[in-house]
Amino acid sequence: MKPTDDMLSGLPFWGQLSATQRADVAEMTYTRHYDKGGLIGGGANCLGLIQVLRGGTRVYLLSPEGREVTLYRLGVGDCCVLTASCVMRQITFETHMVAERGTELLILPAHTFARLTGENIHVRCLMYELAVRRFSEVMFSLQQVLFTRFDSRLASFLLSESARTGSRELRLTHEEIARQVSSAREVVARMLKRFASEGLVSLRRGVIRLERPEELKKILSE
Repeated sequence: MKPTDDMLSGLPFWGQLSATQRADVAEMTYTRHYDKGGLIGGGANCLGLIQVLRGGTRVYLLSPEGREVTLYRLGVGDCCVLTASCVMRQITFETHMVAERGTELLILPAHTFARLTGENIHVRCLMYELAVRRFSEVMFSLQQVLFTRFDSRLASFLLSESARTGSRELRLTHEEIARQVSSAREVVARMLKRFASEGLVSLRRGVIRLERPEELKKILSE
């Protein structure tokens, strides 16, 4: 589907493009819808520059054993260039992206994006700025996995999901949480049971209710 003028003008470098470059971007850019759980590019598939118009995505590494390590998430308005790895030769590892809910993306194909980075210094600078921003998030995620206690990581995730959804009731399975916090489902289940025994949360099938969010916040500073 072709994007509207409002969608195109939301690209962070739109104002720095020449008339010819704008026409090229308008011609080549398209939108695509992904259902919840849909894979977006990933692996060796070089999709191009993307911007989230609706919904949200999760970016992760996949181990040979099938374990997922969440690197970062993208929300409405966020752009990502790691999906254009063939444009940035410095990117030598494969990431995967999945839609966390019904998601619509604005996609600038890799070949058009590569041409723009070669012609326009503003686009090239933005590419590296976005890459640095995402790598900063990657390093933070790895730091959390390596050096932060799991009870603190889980409490942080539950609180952030509650803030994002505006609800103290989270409809999430243990498997979904495990993927988000880069752990095993069994580890998540054990920690949730501990939280429940302490009265911090209550559990029922597919639903976690935050009973004492202020106490969960205290775990983050311990």
